[in-house]
Amino acid sequence: MSLYQYPPCPNPDKVALLRVGAHVRRRLSADPLAEKVPVETAEIWAIPEFVSPAECEQLIAMVDRTARPSDTLDHGYEGVWRTSYSGDVDRDDSFVKMIERRIDDLLGIPHENGETMQGQRYEPGQEFKPHMDWFWTKAPYWKVEAKRGGQRCITAMIYLNDVEEGGQTEFPNIGVSIPPQRGALIVWNNAAPDGSLNQDTIHAGTPVIRGVKYIITKWYRVRKWG
Repeated sequence: MSLYQYPPCPNPDKVALLRVGAHVRRRLSADPLAEKVPVETAEIWAIPEFVSPAECEQLIAMVDRTARPSDTLDHGYEGVWRTSYSGDVDRDDSFVKMIERRIDDLLGIPHENGETMQGQRYEPGQEFKPHMDWFWTKAPYWKVEAKRGGQRCITAMIYLNDVEEGGQTEFPNIGVSIPPQRGALIVWNNAAPDGSLNQDTIHAGTPVIRGVKYIITKWYRVRKWG
């Protein structure tokens, strides 16, 4: 198994990451609907049927309205590292607010710490190669991100449809591969329990082979976003 590692970097938000991680861990451990993926070195939970089929269809329509070629924070990788389509949904839409509040309430994280939900569409052959959601603090973008909420602590991702073949969310360092399941919410802690940035949360959207994959992703910061 190949290991994907980013070079070490300073972690100025370590105490905040520890605190948020402990809070979400307690909350999801007490939720009978949250199923923890049985791995030792990363905290990943699944909540099936988090959104209804009708809600999935409404979100898919929103994704299609905003989709554009995806970009990344690492300049130069566009079109190679990430070949999907993506776009932020309307944060002021009442339906979007309802879905976001549902995620906020599940995790117990203040709404103002959440980024706007981003929709993503993967067509056959499209993928997002292994990457992390936490910020590499030696990168030029960190100066901006530090001022608008700091480190990403929690990722919440909703599968909006079943995919005929391919399109798994793969955590290559720990051998976990999660197939899309319509309406399911996947949550993971981007840090380890001690607040360190967790290399084992490096993940990929594997290529779609048949069908189209739709997801919604919401990232939470350790402080108020924006």
